[in-house]
Formats: sequence, C-alpha cells, structure tokens
Amino acid sequence: MPTWWIALLTAAWFIPVSASAQPAADFYRGKTVTIVVSTSSGGGYDALACALARHMGRLIPGNPTVVVRNMPGAGGITAVNWLYNTAEKDGTVIGLVQNGTPLEPLFGTKAARYDATKFNWLGTPSYEVSMVLLWNSVPVNSVDDLRQRETTMGASGANSTPAFYTRLLNAMLGTKMKLIVCYPGQNDAFLAMERGELDGYPSVFYSALTSTRPNWLKDKQVKAIVQYGPQRLAELPDVPFATDLLTNEDDKLLMQAASAPQALGRPLLMPPDVPADRVAAMRKALADTFSDPQFKADAAKIGLIVNAPRTGEQLQGVIARAYASPARVVERIQKLNNPGN
Repeated sequence: MPTWWIALLTAAWFIPVSASAQPAADFYRGKTVTIVVSTSSGGGYDALACALARHMGRLIPGNPTVVVRNMPGAGGITAVNWLYNTAEKDGTVIGLVQNGTPLEPLFGTKAARYDATKFNWLGTPSYEVSMVLLWNSVPVNSVDDLRQRETTMGASGANSTPAFYTRLLNAMLGTKMKLIVCYPGQNDAFLAMERGELDGYPSVFYSALTSTRPNWLKDKQVKAIVQYGPQRLAELPDVPFATDLLTNEDDKLLMQAASAPQALGRPLLMPPDVPADRVAAMRKALADTFSDPQFKADAAKIGLIVNAPRTGEQLQGVIARAYASPARVVERIQKLNNPGN
C-alpha cells in the first residue's frame, strides 16, 4: 500500500465525529433541554410544560435535565418567531406554543415571521375545545344574551388568539363582545375577572380551566356560554356548539377552518434544521411521556387533560391541510384577523 494512502487513512481515523452525527443518547447526556413556553407563567400551557419537565428527562436518551422558560408576547408570536429564527437548532430547545400561532402566517398576521410547515412538530397531549367564559355576576346566560348585551373580554393584543376568536364569533354569531387588549396572559385576565374589571375571556380551553381553576365551573363561579373547536366536548353537554348554530354552509366551512388550531391541542415543536435523529428521539420521548404512568398520575393530580395524544406527523398533517384551504375561506379569515386592512 502506498505510503501516502496509509497516511490518509491514519489521518481519517483521528477526525472527530461531527456533532450532528452523534447518537442522540451521547448528545443529550449531560445537556440541558429547555422547553420554551409562549405564554406567561400560571396558565395551562405553563402547567403542562412544568409537568413535562418533571418527567420527560428520564425518557429522553441520555437523560438530560429539562427546564422551562416562559417567553410571552404578541399572543405567542414572540416565542414562535424566536424558535424559528434565533433558537439553537441542535436539539436542546423545544417549543410549547399556543395552537393558533402555527396558522398566523396563513391568517395574514404580518408579525409572524416563520413558516409553520418547516418546524419539526413533536406531538400534543390532546385536542382542545375553547369556551367563551363569563364571570358569574355578569347578566348573560346564553348566546342570545351575548348578542344583546356588550361584554368586555380580555386579550393580550389585537393579533392574539383570543382577539381573533372574539372577532370571529362576533361575525359568525352576531355577539357583542368588546376586546380589552392589555392583559399579558390568560392568568392576568382571570385575575381581572375576579376583580370585576372584565366580564370574561373569549377563548378558554376546557383543559386550561381544569388545570388552573378546577373549581370555577363546578362551583359556578363562571359560566360557559358557547364552545367551539374540532368537535363538541362531552364534558359540556349543555353548552351550545358554535358550528351547530350556523346555517350558512360557507360560514360552517369558515368556522371549521378557524378551529384548526384547536385540533393541534397544545403543540410541541423543535426548530427547523434539527438533526433528524434528535427529532425522532424527542418525538418518541414525548409519546412515551404521555403514556407514562407517573406523568399521567401527575397530570391528573393537577387537572391536565392527556386523553387523545397526537404524533408530530399528525400535527404536520393538520397544518398542511389548513394551508391548503380554499382561497375564499382564507380571504375571509384574513379579513377577520386583520380588521384594519
């Protein structure tokens, strides 16, 4: 064998394996994985993130430490922009994002500087159903009452998910909800409801309420006036389902398209361009966590709902179908989402 060939083989033997080629277990051993939550602390998303942080590390190859970082702002868009454009793409960052944020570019939100189809979607514990929730002292007890009396509803910003659904329901059902956009997160709005500063909140997940205010519905401190999402929730048999109240087929189609975010549940993702083996490892770890007896017992204790997990591939399918919506539906959604344009 020529001397130069022996030298080349010897040199190649000592070339270190690149970080992207490391086995997932070797990469994650001794690392810290950060779950970036797009909401403020104290809400349902934060409760889920903290529960995941307590259990997920032992199910990720290499058993890294898992911590939570809250990054609220712009109805969740601040965090998703950061996850897409700035976050480390080595597999040490996970996003737990509000389910409306993946559809913000489709809805024409200019502040959304990301392509939702390029994220690595990991999974979700369940689908979500939203409610219009009012404080018990507000003299509104039905959708008809909500059409007759103006009610003040909290939101974090004009482009936030609650703000969008307020405009959607006002347009579809003829309700008279008025937005007050100065509350950083849902928990802040809940406190304002307790103080009498707000009548209610227009987009409360049933699962968020059971995890953060488990006695509110049971003790009749609040009233659920209407529910909306991918399907009616069995736990709310006496609360009307928004789609059932519509008679125009185009309105029903619009409502179904606008409810796509709830079908995403509480989605978790990794930024684009994370090595495929680490994405696969994290998807499996998340699925294993959702089925883990210790996690499920912890979730039940704090009121989290983990009853219909969906995989990352399923979430990507939901997002792809939403972005393939008919142009006329997208145009109506964009007008509702950007009322000033």
